[in-house]
Amino acid sequence: MNRIATTSTAALAAAVLGSTAFAEDITLRIGSGHPPGVVYAGLMIDYFQPELKRRVEERTDHTINFVEGYSGSIVKVTEVLEGVQDGIIDIGGFCYCFEPSNLPLHAFQVMMPFGTMDPVTSLGVAQDVYAEVPYLEDVFTDKFNQVLLSRIADGGYNLGTSFAWEDLSDLKDQKIAGAGLNLNWLEYAGVSPVQSSLATAYTEMTTNVYEGWIMFPSAWVNLKLYEPGPYYTLIGFGSMTWHGLTMNQDTYDSLPENVREILHEVAADYEEQTGIVNQSEYDRLVDELRGLITVNEIDADVRKAWAESLAGWPQSMADDLEAQGLPAKQVLNLVLEKAEARGYEWPVRYVIE
Repeated sequence: MNRIATTSTAALAAAVLGSTAFAEDITLRIGSGHPPGVVYAGLMIDYFQPELKRRVEERTDHTINFVEGYSGSIVKVTEVLEGVQDGIIDIGGFCYCFEPSNLPLHAFQVMMPFGTMDPVTSLGVAQDVYAEVPYLEDVFTDKFNQVLLSRIADGGYNLGTSFAWEDLSDLKDQKIAGAGLNLNWLEYAGVSPVQSSLATAYTEMTTNVYEGWIMFPSAWVNLKLYEPGPYYTLIGFGSMTWHGLTMNQDTYDSLPENVREILHEVAADYEEQTGIVNQSEYDRLVDELRGLITVNEIDADVRKAWAESLAGWPQSMADDLEAQGLPAKQVLNLVLEKAEARGYEWPVRYVIE
């Protein structure tokens, strides 16, 4: 599905000059199942799109235009990988949490909970791991007809709820939502997990489908989840780099070479912005929540006890994924080592053999 339109004027000029170089009007469909209130989706609109347009139009004869499809208006949160693969959209941002069968290893930081809460560090760890395990990038081209443009860091995850709690035992009879693998943070700790997505979070919290969410503060503020969830507890599950921005391979191949070069440049800058913005916004958003609802910081012993309840899970995940032919043990050990190399001390030092 080629959406690159060549202007007739430019084509005529190229024919007259006998040259293969001509200006193109490039239209790209871009979107996500998530709304712009989720930081990475907002950055797609506010940073990636205008920067790509500006740099291409300043440095080449081409123009860039976008057809936007956010908040699931073209593809839902569970449909982005396939939507990009099939050319329904050209560029898509999505969470690997919704692709447990297609990309089971890519949520590797979620398999190591209670890691760093710093999104810049989280992104750096992921970049280090990707650099040593080519499969993580190559699989997008080899299996899904797309190019991985950017890795995307999230803000640090905490727990928002409709009720106050102080100890893990207070959560035992409560239903708490998550997405994909982070449901295991709940289940292994004896809490009832519910699969959900941010697209339906407000309604489901309001109607008591569940009483809480594992969530970063940006979503609690921007999606007004503080209204049905007036308690936000700083437990520090970690910042996870488990989203990606990808582009349809056919669309990518049809782009002029100089546009592709700028595309990768902007994508690399956007990738860094996901860490920088989430990092810079975290304290501000938590402070904003303090003015709206009750914000508590959990006791360090409670955090450690929760981490200890999950101590055997990374090894179990590694064994399962290795049985599928994936380099899970290498990846998870790299996560431990790269985080420690950046100065992070794990509350419980997972062992993967």
